[in-house]
Amino acid sequence: MSDLELRLARLEAIEAIKGLKARYFASCDGKQPAQVRSCFADGEIDLQYGRIGNFTRADDMVAVFTELACAEHIIEMHHAQNPQITVHSATEASAVWGLYYYMIDTKQNVATQLGGGYDDEYRCIDGDWKITRSCFHQSSTLILDVGEALAKVIYAGRTAPAELDDPSRQAG
Repeated sequence: MSDLELRLARLEAIEAIKGLKARYFASCDGKQPAQVRSCFADGEIDLQYGRIGNFTRADDMVAVFTELACAEHIIEMHHAQNPQITVHSATEASAVWGLYYYMIDTKQNVATQLGGGYDDEYRCIDGDWKITRSCFHQSSTLILDVGEALAKVIYAGRTAPAELDDPSRQAG
């Protein structure tokens, strides 16, 4: 390949990875487990999602996603930002992403805002980029009681205590 072809392939890979991450978050927000699953490689992977759990198989993560996030009373917004994508080869890449996450639980009348970042790894399989590793690092948390006329801060800081931020409470 010429230098120009290599540069173009690198730019196409970066854009495909940006599209993959956007599809992943849109599928999470749209409560679409099959589309979420399609963003990950088959076989053993490495997913580290804090209190949500650590997973070595995408199917296991999607089962937890379905239980916790696919209820009508859970409204989520994932916003990825500031991608720093490094293409290592035609089939391997990594990235660091910022994340702004907002969730409203209308059953518990709680809103949760998280800030943090992802360290991801990707592999191009049969021409499609897939996530093989994703590790979320939380940097801020804001939990609000939104049940009354005015929102009330329940917690503001880096990482809320488990009793205030237990994902299993939002299930079904």
